[in-house]
Amino acid sequence: MMNMKKLFTFGLLAAFSFAQAEERPNIVVFLGDDMGWGDSGTYGNDLIQTPNMDKLASQGVKLMQCYSACGVCSPSRSAILTGRTPYRNGVWRHLSGNGPAHLREEEITYPELLKEAGYATCHVGKWHLLSKQQFGSEDFPHPDAHGFEHWMATHNNAAPSHKNPNNFVLNGEPVGETEGYSAQLVAAEAGRWLKEIRDKDKPFVMSVWLHEPHSPIATDTRFQKLYEGHENAKYMGNITQLDHALGMVMDALDEEGVADETFFYFSSDNGPVPSYGGSSGGLRGNKRSDYEGEFGCRESCVGRVESRPAQPARCL
Repeated sequence: MMNMKKLFTFGLLAAFSFAQAEERPNIVVFLGDDMGWGDSGTYGNDLIQTPNMDKLASQGVKLMQCYSACGVCSPSRSAILTGRTPYRNGVWRHLSGNGPAHLREEEITYPELLKEAGYATCHVGKWHLLSKQQFGSEDFPHPDAHGFEHWMATHNNAAPSHKNPNNFVLNGEPVGETEGYSAQLVAAEAGRWLKEIRDKDKPFVMSVWLHEPHSPIATDTRFQKLYEGHENAKYMGNITQLDHALGMVMDALDEEGVADETFFYFSSDNGPVPSYGGSSGGLRGNKRSDYEGEFGCRESCVGRVESRPAQPARCL
């Protein structure tokens, strides 16, 4: 069995090994939020439609045992960025309000290392590596202090709702009210950076951290109506909404002609919340537990190499 941060570190080591080479791989780290093992067609759900996740898995490696570093989002994400366990990197709990914990500026992150190696860097979506009162304060490190040249983020959830949120911050400046749903807004900014902003003479590393399907769930009717009549239609549509955003980023890579040169990693940050509609697919436990349904066997796909056939694999 492999910890998610260890697997990702292996991928980064591969990138570093090519740091001085003429052709260096791009890297995209795409996270869902509170998505369970049982929440996708790719991993066996008979009803939820996830065509883009299916496509990604068919073009790369579909991981069957890949473990989060913690049972809740802030520590899990800190481990991905640093490659260190939460108790070592200082983010050992969910970061809400009033607490002093945050991802310290002195922690070494992979965007910092890749930036030094000549990569363009970008983060879009949820951040949640500062306590609530620290987000927006110049006294605390934000994504730019951890190696991201361009960033658009929220502290935790998009607010007041994942529909038409008003709390995104772009490179330190509040964006104001935006029209649309969080997943598509985040994916659109990722596409804008890829097409209009990045230095195209450099390889790039980009993190796309969606809010979906974390509560409060807000689902576009075009996705919810796919499950009309089902008692869990709002949540199921939210997963398809997430999958659509995944497809937007994959399409942007295709349009830029860089898909074949990109290491694309998709995962959830931790397990599901059944009271909001999520499913661990029969595994024991959910978000915040210490059982398999929280930490392991989560939707994790690595791939995006068009020339390779499907390579289903077991991560042991």
